[in-house]
Amino acid sequence: MSIIQISFDQGESVLDWHALARAFDAGHRLPKAEIADTFLYRGGDTLLNRAAWIDGLGLAVKSATVFPDNPKNALPMINGGVNLYNDKTGMLDALVDFHLVTKWKTAGDSLCAALKLARPDSRKILIVGAGTVGRSLRAAYGAGFPDAEFRIWNRTPSAAETFANEFANTTVAPDLAEAVNWADIITSATMSTDPVIKGEWLRAGQHVDVIGAYRPDMREVDDTALTRSRIFVDSFDTTVDHIGELKIPLAKGVIHKTDILADYYSPDAFKRQNDDDITLFKNGGGAHLDLMTAKHILDAWTQQQ
Repeated sequence: MSIIQISFDQGESVLDWHALARAFDAGHRLPKAEIADTFLYRGGDTLLNRAAWIDGLGLAVKSATVFPDNPKNALPMINGGVNLYNDKTGMLDALVDFHLVTKWKTAGDSLCAALKLARPDSRKILIVGAGTVGRSLRAAYGAGFPDAEFRIWNRTPSAAETFANEFANTTVAPDLAEAVNWADIITSATMSTDPVIKGEWLRAGQHVDVIGAYRPDMREVDDTALTRSRIFVDSFDTTVDHIGELKIPLAKGVIHKTDILADYYSPDAFKRQNDDDITLFKNGGGAHLDLMTAKHILDAWTQQQ
């Protein structure tokens, strides 16, 4: 049996953000995923393997290499690949481009939550962070909320200007506090260790989507933002005890685990209660979502052949 190889451009040509959100919903109706991460180090270089197995869907191992010195030689810092295995036989079904899976998994995770937690009439969306993930979020939220106006804020204004010029209906937000208060949806993808979004800037009815923090020392929102919000996560297992966004305030007693109301495995509880709620979603992006994304890419690609 030949192994299917799907490149970034091939995958992009067959994917749709709403279809991916539906695939996430379907994946979470299956038995809960088993997941495991392993790390290997050589000086400043890292090999990260993220594995997931969902009974009835399949198995995936996503390998990422992080070589910080690569940009000095005009090479990307992060590389990798996704091996997708057949659930029934364990045979390797496909090799899927690492950057393709990461882009669609990360932004699709945020969109899937926003479609459940944000007010349907949301028309003003603020993106915090003008990097690669910010651009993926602009694509995903643009599909999910096609009538929305977008603003982009970045610590370096010139990067925000470049970002805004790449997209229609997108302008630079010069003042972050003002932009947060303006927005119906705030989606943040920064590498900050100190909160950039203050809870005092929020108003009733907003949805806050935080993505960037992935280490135990990283946060994008402050304590006030958490205490004013109804908090949701994509997975209790991959966020609560691992990411500073929640781990730090839990350790300080600012919030308690009962304040984190639901993850995707609890669909009846994963929803907005009323129009005045401030909802906050922590996108942790676990390996089970890489598996769901890779399998969706393979299915979409196969259907087009």
